[in-house]
Amino acid sequence: MERLLWIGLVLMAPLMGQVSERARKLHDGAFVFDGHVHVVNRQFYRGGDIGERVADGQFDLSRAKEGGVDAMFFSLFVSEEYYPQRQEVKQVIRLVDAALNQLEKNKDKIELARNATEIERIRKSGKMAAVLDLEGGFDLDGDLGVLRALYRLGLRSAQLSAHNWTNNFADSCCATPKNKGLNERGRAVVREMNRLGMVINVSHASDETLEQAIAISTDPLVATHHGLRSLNNIPRTMSDDLLKKLAAKGGVIGFHVGNEFHNRKAFDWRTANAGKPFWDTSDVHKADPMTIDEIDRKVAPSYPMVGVGMPDDIKYTPYEWLEVVDRAIAVAGEDHVALGSDWDGGPTPPKGMRDIRDMPLLTEAMLQRGWSEARIKKFLGGNLLRVFRQITEKK
Repeated sequence: MERLLWIGLVLMAPLMGQVSERARKLHDGAFVFDGHVHVVNRQFYRGGDIGERVADGQFDLSRAKEGGVDAMFFSLFVSEEYYPQRQEVKQVIRLVDAALNQLEKNKDKIELARNATEIERIRKSGKMAAVLDLEGGFDLDGDLGVLRALYRLGLRSAQLSAHNWTNNFADSCCATPKNKGLNERGRAVVREMNRLGMVINVSHASDETLEQAIAISTDPLVATHHGLRSLNNIPRTMSDDLLKKLAAKGGVIGFHVGNEFHNRKAFDWRTANAGKPFWDTSDVHKADPMTIDEIDRKVAPSYPMVGVGMPDDIKYTPYEWLEVVDRAIAVAGEDHVALGSDWDGGPTPPKGMRDIRDMPLLTEAMLQRGWSEARIKKFLGGNLLRVFRQITEKK
């Protein structure tokens, strides 16, 4: 009876928000590399410092440290409101400027990394490593000069599609297509990102864009924050067939921490309560023209972006959330899965998880699912670091 009680308590640990000594030691000793964290948009719109602990939202450096994070894709988000008036390039530059300023203010805690060797050096110094990643369009026309300028500023990862908006060279998952995937300019963008040594981030890309990018690219691709269509059939998730092709090219898929991506009940609940899917930007198309200052004022109240208050009985536990990763491992192997949380980007996290400080709960759940320590370390950061090294450190 006592043994059965102990086993029951162990299996319930992720649900109760408890982390065992073994999980804590494993998590703290692992290299934790999160492939998608919204870091600077909050400070851009509302002021403040990423080094200051805040009571709301899902991210600050203090909580990231508590969560055992060693490196992250420091994601800069250009929302759809900037596209109709073609303010996207200016907004990218403003966000890069804000990111570099925040990194300078907190240089005792976090440092810009341009390649895998720099990540390892920064980690050894006791600081977190920040890889600048762009979520959204760097330029709707795919101007290669703009891309190269951003590379020189330190950007090392960028999406092909403009978030949930179709640009003029690559179709998005969640907007009316117009390029049949990638057009000639889109193919040129892929080739130039390969030449520069930039991560091609295919999250938010259409199936056609993703498939064509896999075929064209000489480097592995990364889907930084994603889900599987076999578990939730929505445009923002990936089919098993495309996952196999992504893995065959050496790429990795990062898994979004939100219930909405993997838990169909949660997705349906959110859609019913919001009146539309979370990717729907039709209201932006209908909006009157605005200056960039007016756009700033309109979107500022949405930051930080956190999940919705859905009932606990709808949410997955961390243990249940990991079903999607187990499914991906069965399809593509354990060398092609990674963490891509999307903290402060709108996820409704698994039951018992508040924010980035609760990342050890995932390690606890992985142990309870019978994962080996080697597999856990690959998922937490090893796989993403391997691919990042391959892309950024060509010989």
